[in-house]
Amino acid sequence: MDLTIFNAVIAVVIAIAFAAANAAYLVLAERRGAGRIQRRPGPNVNLFGILQPPCDGIKLMTKQLMIPGGADKALFMVAPVLAMAPAIMSFVTIPFSDTIVAHSMNIGVLMIFAFASFGGMAILLAGWGSRNKYGVMAAVRAVSQNISYEVPMLITVITVVMMTGSMDLREISLSQSGGIWNWNIFPISMKDGFMLQPMMPISFLIFFICSLAETNRAPFDLGEAESELVAGFHTEYGSMGFGLFFMGEYANIVIGASLITILFLGGWDCPLGLYPGVWWFLLKIYLLIFSFIWIRWTFPRTTIYGLLNLSWKILIPISLFNLLLTAGLLKVF
Repeated sequence: MDLTIFNAVIAVVIAIAFAAANAAYLVLAERRGAGRIQRRPGPNVNLFGILQPPCDGIKLMTKQLMIPGGADKALFMVAPVLAMAPAIMSFVTIPFSDTIVAHSMNIGVLMIFAFASFGGMAILLAGWGSRNKYGVMAAVRAVSQNISYEVPMLITVITVVMMTGSMDLREISLSQSGGIWNWNIFPISMKDGFMLQPMMPISFLIFFICSLAETNRAPFDLGEAESELVAGFHTEYGSMGFGLFFMGEYANIVIGASLITILFLGGWDCPLGLYPGVWWFLLKIYLLIFSFIWIRWTFPRTTIYGLLNLSWKILIPISLFNLLLTAGLLKVF
């Protein structure tokens, strides 16, 4: 076998294992966190819940996949795979440190957003293919939500790419090395002598909000909305069909936290500029994931009109202004 193909297969296998482990134990962390935040017991059996994720996984894998009558069989079966496969491929280009990256690409940012666009398509196919009215309503909501929040997210990414001069995720991380004051989240950057970028904390906030919306997390989980749409786009799914949607959601959460860390929080850089490494990267992404969990179990779900108005009337104008401001500052200084 060609060495390049072998390395690619190994990278995909490691990415699948990493995504599966995160999906399993982030569910446990979320259940424990929800129990703590809402003052109710979490899973306490099986060694304080440690064995609960493997038990749930075995249960899903051993159940029969049922296809409802009247459903489009091809679309119904393709949708879960389409929800999981792009997330796995995105892990391949994410640099966890200066040396730990499966395949570094000079257009890594573009590749991740290209794969991320399949998430909305998977929800659309799942809702439409199941021939369930709640699923179709959820699919329409999910498509409008993804279109709305991809725009300010991409504009914010363009701003960071303009500042760093690269779409390579590794180069973006390396450009922020040397300590916390070089990170893109701060309005004053010391990496080029002295540069004032007053809108960067707001850019971080915009990207954070868009990441919540793109991963269908509360208060932006209009695609599921259990109290209104039963379970939304996956109402008719059981067995590993539901399991793949579940794994895809948590894989996208990890990818979103990884992108926030790389674009704004210095990647694997130490806040003090000392001993950078993969442990700093993992610490940052799991702190961000904890904030995702905290927000989900603290704030109520918004309405569809409030969701869309937040993007089109607030986030997009602010992100466009930030883009123009950054272009002007780069031209002047």
